[in-house]
Amino acid sequence: MSIELGKFNQLEVVKEVDFGVYLDGEEEGEILLPTRYVPEDCKIGDFLNVFLYLDMDERLIATTLTPLVQVGQFACLEVSWVNQYGAFLNWGLMKDLFVPFSEQKMKMQVGRKYVVHAHLDEESYRIVASAKVERYLSKEKPEYAPEAEVDILIWQKTDLGFKAIIDNKYSGLLYENEIFCPLETGMEMKAFVKQVREDGKVDLILQKPGFEKIDDFSKTLLDYIKAHGGRIYLNDKSPAEDIYDTFSVSKKTFKKGVGDLYKKRLITLHEDGIALADS
Repeated sequence: MSIELGKFNQLEVVKEVDFGVYLDGEEEGEILLPTRYVPEDCKIGDFLNVFLYLDMDERLIATTLTPLVQVGQFACLEVSWVNQYGAFLNWGLMKDLFVPFSEQKMKMQVGRKYVVHAHLDEESYRIVASAKVERYLSKEKPEYAPEAEVDILIWQKTDLGFKAIIDNKYSGLLYENEIFCPLETGMEMKAFVKQVREDGKVDLILQKPGFEKIDDFSKTLLDYIKAHGGRIYLNDKSPAEDIYDTFSVSKKTFKKGVGDLYKKRLITLHEDGIALADS
C-alpha cells in the first residue's frame, strides 16, 4: 500500500462534507479528516500532512494532531485504562494505544508510565505497542564515532546505571559513576557516545568527553562570575546537584574549570565561594 498507517502522510483533499473533508488514500479509498482537524481555508486540491490511524470501528481516519509516538518509534507512555485483553496507553489521540497482555513484561497499572515500541500487528493490521522493547532494538553494530552527539530515551535502571535507547534504534548504557544529575525512566535528552564496544554495545556519557569541554567550561564559569557581580557562592565543596542545576556540568568538570582559572590567577578561592581575582 502507498499510505503508511501509524505515520504522517501527505494526502490530497478530494471532497468536502459537513463533518470534515475526505483525503485521497489511493487504493485504500477516501480517508476522513474530521472537521475539528481541518485547517482554515482548506480547499479541494490542497495537500495536508496528516497522521493516519484506525478509529473505534477499525476504519482509517486522519488527524493533524501529533501523537506521542509513531509506528517504528519508542516512547514512555501512561496507562489510561485496562481490560481483560490488555492495557491502553494515552498517546495523544482520541483512541488509546493498545498493549496486549502478551506484550507486557509485567501487568501494567493505570496511571503508571512504561517505555514501549509502537508497531503494526501483522495479523490484525492494527497499531499496537509492546513493552518488550529489546526485540525491536537494532542488532547491527552502530557506526558512531567517539564524542558523537545522540538523542536518548532513558529506558530502565540497572545495577550498572541506566539503559537508554539511542536515536530510536540502538541500546546504550550510562554508568552510575558517570551520572551527575537525577535520571528516571522516560526522560529524553542529549548524550555523547563514549565508545562503541567490539560487541556493538554503546557506552554513553551525558557531557562531551575530553579537554575541550573543560576549556569551554572555564570560559563559561568566568563569564558567569563576571555576570554575577564578580562572586558566586559555589566552590569545590558544593553539592554536585547544586553545580549541575547552575551549570549543567558534573562536579569533576566544575573543579577542573575552577583549577584552570585559579592557575591563570583569574579567580580567588574562598570558604563560601569563588571571586574574581581583582574583586
